[in-house]
Amino acid sequence: EILASAPGAIEVPGRATAVAQAIAGLGEGDVLLIAGKGHETGQIVKGAIMTFTVAALYQFTPFDDPDVLREPLLVECVAAGLCGTLLLAKEGINGTIAGTADSIAAVLSYIRTLPGCADIGVKYSTAEHQPFKRMKVRLKKEIVTLGIDGVDPSRDVGRYVAPEDWNALIADPDTILIDTRNAYEVAVGSFRGAMNPHTRSFREFPEWFRANRDKFGPNPRIAMFCTGGIRCEKSTAFVRAEGISDVVHLQGGILNYLEKIPADDSLWDGECFVFDERVSVGHGLKTGALRLSGDNVILRANPETDTDGTESDIDQD
Repeated sequence: EILASAPGAIEVPGRATAVAQAIAGLGEGDVLLIAGKGHETGQIVKGAIMTFTVAALYQFTPFDDPDVLREPLLVECVAAGLCGTLLLAKEGINGTIAGTADSIAAVLSYIRTLPGCADIGVKYSTAEHQPFKRMKVRLKKEIVTLGIDGVDPSRDVGRYVAPEDWNALIADPDTILIDTRNAYEVAVGSFRGAMNPHTRSFREFPEWFRANRDKFGPNPRIAMFCTGGIRCEKSTAFVRAEGISDVVHLQGGILNYLEKIPADDSLWDGECFVFDERVSVGHGLKTGALRLSGDNVILRANPETDTDGTESDIDQD
């Protein structure tokens, strides 16, 4: 019935095949419109509003030619109705995607077929509305930009500390605790007693560390943390390359800690800034109290959300 009312339309079995065929058929000045599940601000199934699954992922693994991987990955994501951003570089993959649970599972199955990604770590959360406006797969020089040549987390990285063991570690007065995130993120929330480098981008971290290295003593124990863990992969590898051996970081990042550690036992104050329209999350990864207004500026609290508990193009750089 649909085909009969659309002269010239063709039916192509399978979303991925259909999207790939449509892209291949585009000419100069053509616009491809894709409609389907996953792009709504909310999905209603049998009268119930279904939540979106949000998957944050990264893997440091050598990709010989990330450009070859980009379009097939984008086709898979669009065909599954996902939104979000994935970054590809010669050092691996990083990003966050959102959609239905089944769509996320399908795309993760595809990503696990990429070189070195069979065991890729994924952190899940949920959102009532789609937290991203579109799907992007970008090529970058680094999947998280430190700007220091030769830093390779796949070869050398700090020791991981599980969330369950984190409190005891950072309560030790001999531990130097450093928040590796940007100043605007730290302003939303951080661990008690953590040093704030006041960086505007992750690229500024090496300069800050070198300027403050003498303050840490000859053989310091340094503990670092970030949102999901990826920046700490780079920062701990960098610090070890600077000659410090006792370097640790929070396994799975702040998100893993907030998911697993009850609020009553937590040493986290405030909320955790995230790079999507949720803006922040609290314990249990519940959407936080902050909201965007205007051009990605945090202005007001969400009156419907307890403070304890427009897709942004801001990178974790």
